[in-house]
Amino acid sequence: MGHGVKVRVWGDLALFSRPEMKVERCTYDMMTPSAARGILEAIYWHPGMRWVIDRIYVRNPIQFTSVRRNEVKSKVLAGNVLTVMNGGSKSLYIRSKEDIVQRAAILLREVDYVIEAHFVMTEKANSSDNPGKFKDIIMRRLRKGECYHMPYFGCREFPANFELFEDDVIETAYAGQTKDLGYMLYDFEYSDPEDIQPLFFRAVLTDGVLDVRDCEVVR
Repeated sequence: MGHGVKVRVWGDLALFSRPEMKVERCTYDMMTPSAARGILEAIYWHPGMRWVIDRIYVRNPIQFTSVRRNEVKSKVLAGNVLTVMNGGSKSLYIRSKEDIVQRAAILLREVDYVIEAHFVMTEKANSSDNPGKFKDIIMRRLRKGECYHMPYFGCREFPANFELFEDDVIETAYAGQTKDLGYMLYDFEYSDPEDIQPLFFRAVLTDGVLDVRDCEVVR
């Protein structure tokens, strides 16, 4: 834990989609650990290190809102692209008038979290990589507001503001309360690229803190 960091992230809207909702999207009650990892990787990623989420602090009350959005129900197929590359004739575009659909989504609004995480070295680290080097780079990028791409809350249209959190005390919206949030997506298992598996855990918010350090993960 000597190489940990606390990052505050906040924004107007968020959508951490529940996988059991097939068509119209419905968000979890709060940020998932995999979404938190994605935000940190947007700020700094390197093959020689891997982010591990420890805790997520909920600073604002959980609030929902609903919107209707225009989406497309199809995509350009890779097979069509290959056919065209080989001299065939296929459509490489989407007809918006035919493929556009309106779908409702249940979102979170006015979200504010503190992500507490640390990183571990991986086998892809080279001889010049070390924890001190990575920690210095991460702290510098957080203080300057630098990122590889804009972090977002579940969907790219919901950007996440971020900053280094340096206070000793983190106030939450649910001090003295315990909320059982049910089963939540933890992350994905990438050991077999041909068979990527989702992992879930029982999420319990205690005093406004989701602690995932020793959670039991199920498939």
